[in-house]
Amino acid sequence: MSAALRDVDALVVGAGVAGLGAAHALKARGFETALLDPSTQPGGVLQSVRAGDYLFERGPNTIAVKAPALALLRRLGLEDRVLPASPASRLRFLYHDACLEPLPTGLAAAVTTPLLSPRGKLRVLREPFVRRGDAAGESVHEFCSRRLGPEASERLVGAFLTGVYAGDERELGAEAVFPQLVEAERESGSIVRGLLAARRRDSPRGLRGIYSTPLGLGDLAAALAEPLGDACRLGVRAERLARDGDHWRIEARGAGGDEAWSAKRLVLAAPAAESAALVEPVDATLAAGLRAIAYAPIVSVAVAVDPARASRPLAGFGFLVPRAAGLRVLGCLFMSNLFPGRAPSGHALMTIMLGGVRWPEAVELPDDVLRDALAADLERTLGLRDGWEVLHVARWPRAVPQPARDHVGRVRDLAQRAARLGTLELAGAWKAGVGVSDALASGLAAGDAV
Repeated sequence: MSAALRDVDALVVGAGVAGLGAAHALKARGFETALLDPSTQPGGVLQSVRAGDYLFERGPNTIAVKAPALALLRRLGLEDRVLPASPASRLRFLYHDACLEPLPTGLAAAVTTPLLSPRGKLRVLREPFVRRGDAAGESVHEFCSRRLGPEASERLVGAFLTGVYAGDERELGAEAVFPQLVEAERESGSIVRGLLAARRRDSPRGLRGIYSTPLGLGDLAAALAEPLGDACRLGVRAERLARDGDHWRIEARGAGGDEAWSAKRLVLAAPAAESAALVEPVDATLAAGLRAIAYAPIVSVAVAVDPARASRPLAGFGFLVPRAAGLRVLGCLFMSNLFPGRAPSGHALMTIMLGGVRWPEAVELPDDVLRDALAADLERTLGLRDGWEVLHVARWPRAVPQPARDHVGRVRDLAQRAARLGTLELAGAWKAGVGVSDALASGLAAGDAV
């Protein structure tokens, strides 16, 4: 490449929420920053689509607004932009014994729920009296079985992780997936006692519940990108990374041709595989560590529904499907129950998740095969034989990072290795949590650190 070299204070690769967070942290410190991303819109997987009177998401459907995200939204004057989900979101279901059973939300419901046997319920209540253990190297299943009993781990925790990670609780690492629960046990010897103690501490808090915006999460991404102005260089693909003295040099390709950038500070906020490809010429060991981070594929299907055709009411947030049920569907969100303007009057909008580690090949199957799988499972779960149509199918081959048992140690080793190269920080959902707010927080932290 022979493009003129552009020198800035900092470079960020990846304009997903992690990259946007890093760019804002750098801007707040007065650094001239260039944020490079090959997409034509910011936000990465935050993509909202309007189809007639329906508004749906191709990627994540909701966000939790945790303390770092809330602080940024307030600083940018965007707190009023987010929209809380309706109270219906508190009612959630689990497909169990051919029925949609509500997940317990209080002590009375926990005592009467058919999701656990009497013995399973008593085992959960014993948690404060279970001897302290060591969660280091444990899977989520091992940790939760030890603290809450195997029944609760399989029937409740496993189903919950299906909705969040599309993964296998026997492979996901407890320290990475449930850091607060693990820390509660380490500090207080019990999850319950530890969480009660943490609640009494005066620490920054986010907003309660789940959120979107009136125009979807893609609109939130655009709102986060807007204050960055020309620093947000969309349609620019970073292709080569090199070390040039105490500076980083990136050769890129944009709509106008070749580009070359130089900066002392660099944040790689792209997905792990893309970051690995860039860093390979600089540190092959770091690249191999990034490539080793596994992802689960997801197919997200937006479905328009006539609620009158369902034999079961489309109530609450939606439902999850445990592995033991043997269905293809991982879960279903009733999005028109949660936020206004998602479906025309008299109709409903559902987002249905397929794939994950249960059915990874789903991401490569044609639409008609996926539709047949949906038809069978919608009839079993909701009694829907007709009265629904697919609006959109979004395929994400690398959708959700799968933190393994040793993930916390891996992340620490990768961060230390990156630090040896100079002013380089890593950020993204693979590093600090798969939620949108977690990814944003990782970018903010990386921007501050670099």
